[in-house]
Amino acid sequence: MIGEVLLYIGSIVIVVWGIGHIVPTKSVVKGFGEIPENNRRIITMEWIAEGLTLCFLGVIVLVVALLGGSQNPVSTAVYWLSGAMLLVMASLTASTGARTKIVPIKVCPIIKTIVAILFFLGSIL
Repeated sequence: MIGEVLLYIGSIVIVVWGIGHIVPTKSVVKGFGEIPENNRRIITMEWIAEGLTLCFLGVIVLVVALLGGSQNPVSTAVYWLSGAMLLVMASLTASTGARTKIVPIKVCPIIKTIVAILFFLGSIL
């Protein structure tokens, strides 16, 4: 029971964080100032892709927890792989974007890591 609650909380947090990543895309890209159109498109694509990835990870964990429970091998694999992906993304963000002065990007690796921990704990409790 507690494991599933942790999975639900982690899923909701990372989906909300992913949506929060997608919503300000236009203003984020605008913040780069005058840049070539190709660069603007690439930044837009990458910003949205990260948000969608975060949403997908949250949704897949949520659906598996709701349909498959938290204590079978397939569910556990989904939770651990999703958590591992979040840790990879947290490392990437920590070594790149979090080195800027932008507070939400500085917080991003922390949120990803916390959700990964929730997924790992949810799979064993």
